[in-house]
Amino acid sequence: MNGTPSGRTGRPRFVATVERRGRYPVAVPLFDRGPQLPFERKSRPRAGSLAWIEERGGRAKLLQQLGDPAVARDVVEALVLDRLGRRGFPKAVEAEAEAPPSHDVERRDLTALPTFTVDPATARDFDDAVSAEQAGDSVRLWIHIADVSAWVRPASALDRAAEERGNSVYVPTSVEPMLPHVLSSGECSLSPGDERLAVTTEILLSGRGEVESVSFYRSRIRSDVRLDYDGLDRIFSGEEQPPPQVAEPIELARRAAAVLTGLKGEGRLEVTSSEPDFEFDPEGNPTASHRYEETEAHLLIEQLMILANEQVAEFLDRSSTPAIYRVHEQPDPERIERLFEQLASLELPTPPLPEGAGPTMAGDLAVEASRMVAAEAGRRGYGAVPFGSLVLRSLKPARYLEQNLGHAGLGSTAYTHFTSPIRRYPDLLVHRALLSQVGGGEEAPDTGVAAEVAVHCSETEREATLIERDADDICSAFLLERELFEGGWDRKFEGEVSGVIEAGAFISFAGDLGDTYEGFVPVRRLREDWYSLNPEETALIGSKRGKTIRFGDPVSVVVRRVRPALGRVDLDFSS
Repeated sequence: MNGTPSGRTGRPRFVATVERRGRYPVAVPLFDRGPQLPFERKSRPRAGSLAWIEERGGRAKLLQQLGDPAVARDVVEALVLDRLGRRGFPKAVEAEAEAPPSHDVERRDLTALPTFTVDPATARDFDDAVSAEQAGDSVRLWIHIADVSAWVRPASALDRAAEERGNSVYVPTSVEPMLPHVLSSGECSLSPGDERLAVTTEILLSGRGEVESVSFYRSRIRSDVRLDYDGLDRIFSGEEQPPPQVAEPIELARRAAAVLTGLKGEGRLEVTSSEPDFEFDPEGNPTASHRYEETEAHLLIEQLMILANEQVAEFLDRSSTPAIYRVHEQPDPERIERLFEQLASLELPTPPLPEGAGPTMAGDLAVEASRMVAAEAGRRGYGAVPFGSLVLRSLKPARYLEQNLGHAGLGSTAYTHFTSPIRRYPDLLVHRALLSQVGGGEEAPDTGVAAEVAVHCSETEREATLIERDADDICSAFLLERELFEGGWDRKFEGEVSGVIEAGAFISFAGDLGDTYEGFVPVRRLREDWYSLNPEETALIGSKRGKTIRFGDPVSVVVRRVRPALGRVDLDFSS
């Protein structure tokens, strides 16, 4: 887990476990390195608990008792507080969120239009909804996005709080929202049966996937049906019948998404990844985990949202409206050369590498390499995730910018984030920019503000990603500990090498409770040889016997130790 050292070496407030040293309690930083601190005399912490503390003059002041370090939910909630430094909203922000929208303009009434939403089964905030109807040989699509700008006015306390947060943070046990729940899961959420304010992108799409016309406007909608991804996939497979009021829109949207997927497929990276979804018992500990692969239902919503984001970005770019773009620059050719060396060291196929390749060609080569690597992993039956991670590491990270530089990963010449204003602040600014140009009664941000917000939100997104990853690691470690307690520690797990560094190898392995765990084997425990990292940084190679531990290699491991509250798993290779 990553983070800034706390205690005397860093932040004045941090999460600690309360331990006794003799007669007196001390605060021991949980998530970061730092010295233990004796508590102030007036503090009365509960021994063996988690605590939110503040260092004052070398002592710990108890701010809040947080729960039990042996309970996953308590640890994850403490992690979010530790990393963000706050939970919830000030009273002034909550009060603004509860007030009716003070700003509204003329809207198109689309409440009679058959409309549906598709989200994860556990979602509470519904940013987007879809309508569709046949228009000759074309399909007319309406992509409705929650009109957060009607509720969150520029320079208000609510707006400042949302900008500071930048985005919502989702962990397995809860969400720390960008907006108060009265808006994020209430008035702004496009829940079924409720009349809601929206910003609609209306697109006429030909049978070949060409955009024949597009318009943007404020609207009023009512979602008829809420679907989750599993339910929509069951409809697609014929296991269930679609709700009759949206049966035709679902089928038309499905056809449109299939055409768009075919058009975009050749220009997109092919990498394997999945996110865990945990189940919890009443006490707050995980009992199972599932990893969902991308299905047709996911692709339907993904393709329609990409289409809307592209159309908004192209419109803003053409009109030279100050806004924020989601950019993913082409990779450096030197980095792709390095990628090809790494893949070759793993005996993985790559396309020919021409001399003098520029960034655009380098991007095309990365896409082609991702497809060849995915195919080879499928042939071998292992390595899809580790091999794909090498491709991803060769690319520049996506970020927010006030200039349009295109999105190489999606093959888009112009791209922005527009479809999730409940949970991302850049989307809210893009709404204001768009509405300023279509008679929607908003003012576009100036370029300086857009630039500042782009930098800030790129940083808050990175911070949120780290928190979410660490929270997943904690829940996985608690789940593994449960599995070992129930099934015995003296057992072997099958997995594959997911990463190597000079100090050892990361191993991804599957358990019986549905999760894929990750642990670490340090080279100092490998007594049979002296290992060092190869020049390509894809394998640990023994200097005596020449044994290799390579990216993607199938391995067997045993668990040596689990530290659930830290999300750490120590492994040994099984003999």
